[in-house]
Amino acid sequence: MADEQQTPVFQIQRVYLKDMSLEQPNSPAIFLEQEAPTIEVAIDIASEALAESIHEGTITITVTAKIQDKIAFLVEGKQAGIFEVRNVPEEQLELILGISCPNILYPYLRSNIADIVTRAGFQPIHLNEINFHGMYEHRLMQAQQAASASASDNAGESKIILPN
Repeated sequence: MADEQQTPVFQIQRVYLKDMSLEQPNSPAIFLEQEAPTIEVAIDIASEALAESIHEGTITITVTAKIQDKIAFLVEGKQAGIFEVRNVPEEQLELILGISCPNILYPYLRSNIADIVTRAGFQPIHLNEINFHGMYEHRLMQAQQAASASASDNAGESKIILPN
């Protein structure tokens, strides 16, 4: 009985679309353009403790499509999930919330973005796979460098590290 109480638990309680917005500031004129749009994608992941052992994980993606200097569309979507995580060490909890939860949520968000872009009258956007483990490692490295930079004489300098 005591072993069951200490067994690590990771369960999906719910997956849901938390927010979705679409802007088409140059429609309908933008549909007459023959040039293919350039696509910019920004992503952010976050987590929040809701209760003991219950966490909300979120992925926010902003997709901006431009033709020359005109915005064809801008989509922002936030996919979320509620996860139960019990009996895991703190460093493993961070890995679960920073890697496993986004890996579960991303396919849902990817599908929702493709759907809303298609419904808006554009060719669907098929977002690439994302290496959330690499993103997690990159953020960890940035945090460590920021901590060491603030301890040095160069505390006033801002450093941005971009992934290769």
